[in-house]
Amino acid sequence: MLFSLLVTAREGLEMALIVTILLGYLRSLDQKPHFRAIWIGVAAAAGLSIAFGAGLEIASHELDGRLLEAFEGFTMLFAVAVLTWMLFWMRKQGAAASSDLRNKVDSALSGGSVMALALLAFSAVGREGLETALFLFAGSASHGSDIEFALGGVIGFGIAAALGVVLYYSSSRLPLRHFFTASGVLLMIIAAGLLTNALTELHEATVIGDLGVRPWDTEHLLPMTSDLGKFMHTLFGYDSAPAISQIVLYWGYLSIVLVTYLAWPQISSSRRSQSPATVSSAT
Repeated sequence: MLFSLLVTAREGLEMALIVTILLGYLRSLDQKPHFRAIWIGVAAAAGLSIAFGAGLEIASHELDGRLLEAFEGFTMLFAVAVLTWMLFWMRKQGAAASSDLRNKVDSALSGGSVMALALLAFSAVGREGLETALFLFAGSASHGSDIEFALGGVIGFGIAAALGVVLYYSSSRLPLRHFFTASGVLLMIIAAGLLTNALTELHEATVIGDLGVRPWDTEHLLPMTSDLGKFMHTLFGYDSAPAISQIVLYWGYLSIVLVTYLAWPQISSSRRSQSPATVSSAT
């Protein structure tokens, strides 16, 4: 439940921010009649995301045995790759995302195209929606109750929608930067767990061979079959007897990705400060 709640709250808030920026800018331009186009685009994006998630679920039910394990393993790897790329993309583009959306709204309004507004909302929200569906499916392979997993997703989207309403009607600013940084770090820890789970799935599907020695076994301390063990496995990829390849992949991913993610603002500011000097030296 917590896995789906965290994913949908984080990704849902990004969608809510996009919608809030679009609606808020149209309101400032006294163009409220165009709200309908934005909501049409959002509804279409939601429909596409649901269809994509349903397609993944249907495809998994059509498979069994090694094929299913291979499908789930590769889906987990793809989900981690997409999530990592999107987190860094948002880290880089976050500051300019608002002005970029406003410029696109101006272009759509100057061209007198209501369809352009709908497509703008569809593409912006749809990107986040497809990512959410993919990540939820990847995490659902090792979750417990279907009802709890779905309930967590609904609660997460509800939280995101409520925050979106607050942002639209409130003149005060919420500490979103800190929220996205903290939730991004947490999602990367979850992604590292998905990587280790993907190795297990691919090993069981005989796609990859021996995973190596298993340095320890904590089954007697925290059994994989216990409620806490299942929770830790779903959320963080806990394995009571992890193979050396899983350990190396988990900590290798975290050490590289987390350090780069947290240092990204300093890297970007350093590049910006060096660019004028580069230009002056060239002249």
